[in-house]
Amino acid sequence: MNKKECIIDDGYRADLVEGATFDGIFEIPNVPGPKEIIIPEGMIPFSKIKYSDSNKEFVVFYEHDIKFRDILTATDSYLETLKLFPGVVNPDCSLYRDMPLTLQISNVYISRAIGFRLWKAGIYSVPNIRWGDERSYSTKFFKEPFAFAGVEKHSIVSIGTYGCIRGFENKLHFKAGLSAMLEYLKPEVVLVYGSTPDNIFKDFQHLTRFVNYSDWTTIKKNK
Repeated sequence: MNKKECIIDDGYRADLVEGATFDGIFEIPNVPGPKEIIIPEGMIPFSKIKYSDSNKEFVVFYEHDIKFRDILTATDSYLETLKLFPGVVNPDCSLYRDMPLTLQISNVYISRAIGFRLWKAGIYSVPNIRWGDERSYSTKFFKEPFAFAGVEKHSIVSIGTYGCIRGFENKLHFKAGLSAMLEYLKPEVVLVYGSTPDNIFKDFQHLTRFVNYSDWTTIKKNK
C-alpha cells in the first residue's frame, strides 16, 4: 500500500480537523462561534433539502443517523449544496444513555469535526448539543462535560426534542441535561427542533432565548 492509499484509507478523517484547536481532556474540536447570531426562518432535515422551496432554512440532522451518514464520510461532496442555505446545524449523532462512554465521546467528536469543516468552508455552522447519560453532561464526572466541549459560550446552539422526550424518564433526563447545558454554556439563543413542553422548558425561559421550530413531519401534516 502506498502513502496516498494510507491517507485515504486510515479512517481517521484528519482532513476534517486540519487547522482546528481542541477542547478538554478528550480533545474535542472547537467550532468557532459566529460573528453574529442569525435566526433562521425554518429548519429542514438534511435528507429533505431537495424539497426546500426557498433555501432559507437551516439544514439540520434531526433524523435517523443512517439518513445523514454520507455527510460524515463524504463531507466535502456536500459543501457546495450546503452553501445554498443560510446555515447548517452540526450533525445530531446519536447519544443514547445505554451507549458505551467511548461511543458517546466519539459521536460528539465527529459532530464537532464536521462543524469545524463547515465553518472552515465559510458555512454558518451552529453546534448541535446532544447529551447521553449523566456522565456526558454532569461536572460530577468530568470538570468539563464532553457533551458541551468545543462550543463557544454566550453564543448560539441548537438542540432537538423530536423523538427524545417521550415518557417520564426521557423527559427527566432531557431536562437535567438541558439545565446543565444552560448553566455551562450560557447561550444567548437556543434553537429547538421539535416541541417545547412547559414541564421541561418553562423553568429555563429566563435564562436564554428559545426559538422553536416544528419538526418536518408535523409541518407536512399541517399543510
